[in-house]
Amino acid sequence: MTYSYKIKEEISKIESSKVEKISELSGMIRTNSDIKMYSIRVQTENKNVANRIFNIVKEIYDVTCNVTVRKNYNFKKNEIYIVEIKRDVIKIIKDLGFIKGDSIQMLPVPSEEIVADDELKKAFLRGCFLISGSVNDPKTSRYHLEIITDTDVYAKFICAVLNYFKLNARTYRRKKGYMVYIKESEKISDFLKLISAYDGVLYYEDIRALREKLNRDNRINNCEQANVEKTINTAVSQIKDINYIKAIDAYDLLDDKLKVVAEYREKYPESSLLELSNIISIETGNKMTKSCLNHRLRKIKELAIKLKEKNN
Repeated sequence: MTYSYKIKEEISKIESSKVEKISELSGMIRTNSDIKMYSIRVQTENKNVANRIFNIVKEIYDVTCNVTVRKNYNFKKNEIYIVEIKRDVIKIIKDLGFIKGDSIQMLPVPSEEIVADDELKKAFLRGCFLISGSVNDPKTSRYHLEIITDTDVYAKFICAVLNYFKLNARTYRRKKGYMVYIKESEKISDFLKLISAYDGVLYYEDIRALREKLNRDNRINNCEQANVEKTINTAVSQIKDINYIKAIDAYDLLDDKLKVVAEYREKYPESSLLELSNIISIETGNKMTKSCLNHRLRKIKELAIKLKEKNN
């Protein structure tokens, strides 16, 4: 069972008012169905969604839908549920905001009363997601929530309702239809709260927190590894300078303080400047700061550069 399926299973069982159910049903039917003056045909792979449509239509309009179950042999072998409304169709599509007055011309988007307040907007979005939405499991590599529909105008309408709640939704044209999507993990979590998928939100936030912790730990480990590599590379370069000075019999050009630093650098090649300064301070009894150590190693490097330039 996918994460999307579980979300839909959860929100298919929530209680809501009659007007909210009308907005939700409007979102489901307008987003993905075949609407004619004599019938409405909705198709879904989710049994809970089919039951939700059946129950809302029966409760509000006292109409019993026809439900057909078929096998889907296209890519998956799961079942397809086809819900058909064949009675009081004109009344229902008027009620759902698809036509106005005596007109039989379908509106490009639902009428204003369907999304008249915040709760109706949430119910409408819940319906859109139930019939045509999906969300990636937060365990996967990317955060993504989408709703698929058929027209540019309607996709922009859904997008506007989402962005009323500041969800930073966008639209994208696909080969078939249009996609309304959200990419930011926090915004996806906010959307799930809006449609009352509270169990889904708890799971989502737990996994998101775990992923962020792992990512943070990885960044820390990467930084630590980078620092180790930088320390080693710097030490190797310093030891090369010391060895060069020795190889050309110029070691005595170093004063006693620089010779002490050179000796300890060779003795502890993997130590950082801070570690090496502490070692020198303890073993020699003379206080050596990191800054002082760095200054003396730089003087050794400068001597090595001068000698190389002179000998080349």
